[in-house]
Amino acid sequence: MANSYFKFKQFVVHQDKAAMKVGTDGVLLGAWVNVGNAVNFLDVGTGTGLIALMLAQRNSNACVTAIDIDKDAVSQASDNFAFSDWTERLKIVHNPLQEFAENNMEKFDHVVCNPPFFNNAYKSVNHSRNLARHTESLSFEDLIANAGRVSNSHGKLSVVLPFDAERVFIEIAEKYSYTPSRITRVRPTPHKDYVRTLIELSKDAADGIVTNEIVIEDKGRHGYSDDYIALTKTFYLKM
Repeated sequence: MANSYFKFKQFVVHQDKAAMKVGTDGVLLGAWVNVGNAVNFLDVGTGTGLIALMLAQRNSNACVTAIDIDKDAVSQASDNFAFSDWTERLKIVHNPLQEFAENNMEKFDHVVCNPPFFNNAYKSVNHSRNLARHTESLSFEDLIANAGRVSNSHGKLSVVLPFDAERVFIEIAEKYSYTPSRITRVRPTPHKDYVRTLIELSKDAADGIVTNEIVIEDKGRHGYSDDYIALTKTFYLKM
């Protein structure tokens, strides 16, 4: 059973109510997102509120609106925001992105999402976990189209995806006038294939795509690479 909370250096994430617990994907994205030149962030499918909290820690000017379709996740994130040092800069809304985009008038500098991964995969009996993990609740096209609707003219969209979804995600994004500006591909160990990709899309025409890779562990189990430590050390207690 997952712990009921996860303690970081500057905040604690309680996760007993939320379907999706703290994991490497969320930490990677929250640490990787370019937070410069942005004030208004939208965290789509916030779950425990982890990524929103990370953005607030990294950017002292950031105001983050977090949305989620699951009422238990909204309750959990609300509590985690209230217990943090940045509660006045964090807001939680119980809405699917499609409905939020229809009714919201605010425009965002940067939309961030750790989206549902699995399409046509086996589903668990946990309805909240299904919502969090399956693309039927938020397809790639829905995410990209509605991110565009709520973003300003220079807006960015950053996501973490399975590596094998990278190409199709970028192809869909290009239909909505988003172009990739940064891509970091993730290996669990030096000799394993890529398992995740971090993608930043921009409404501004990119001068080129900055691409690189990161290895999670290169010194055995829990032997984290220097690059991974450098990216996450402001968050994890033991780094």
